[in-house]
Amino acid sequence: MQEIAWYITVVLIGLLALVFLRVLWTSNRQASYEDVARRAYSFRGKLFWLAIIAGVVITGATLIPWPHATFAAAGDAQVVDVTGSQWQWELSKAELRAGQPVEFRVRSKDVNHGFGLYDQSLRMLAQVQAMPGYTNVLRYTFAQPGEYHILCMEYCGVAHHAMRATLTVLPADQK
Repeated sequence: MQEIAWYITVVLIGLLALVFLRVLWTSNRQASYEDVARRAYSFRGKLFWLAIIAGVVITGATLIPWPHATFAAAGDAQVVDVTGSQWQWELSKAELRAGQPVEFRVRSKDVNHGFGLYDQSLRMLAQVQAMPGYTNVLRYTFAQPGEYHILCMEYCGVAHHAMRATLTVLPADQK
């Protein structure tokens, strides 16, 4: 995603440089006000629609890979009670089944924590806030067995970087 943002930035800087050079080259020409205004309004209209189209395309391209949680009915879900405290996660279960919905009930004992669920390559799958005095519910279905990581996403103190836990997701047919 950062590579795409880099290329978009380079292209936009290049376009801005071209506009600057065009203004510099045409700055010494004489023209009537009506001619200049007509061309400027025409260009502004085209630029407006180009910006709208670019915004829609960029928004769509960046939202497609965005992690979305899979929601299911709470009745058939595996329930995991999660409590965050400085600087650890307490999980009521550390082994889950793939293909079956999981309901994480997330709370905090002390300060706000960000409950981030990551796959083996540390790509975020889902997230929710852990807040003192409140339980947030996150529903997610693990499609693949493996080891998943829970990291704190909100700075919570000196040992924030060490606030992590691991979940093991077993194949759906394994007992």
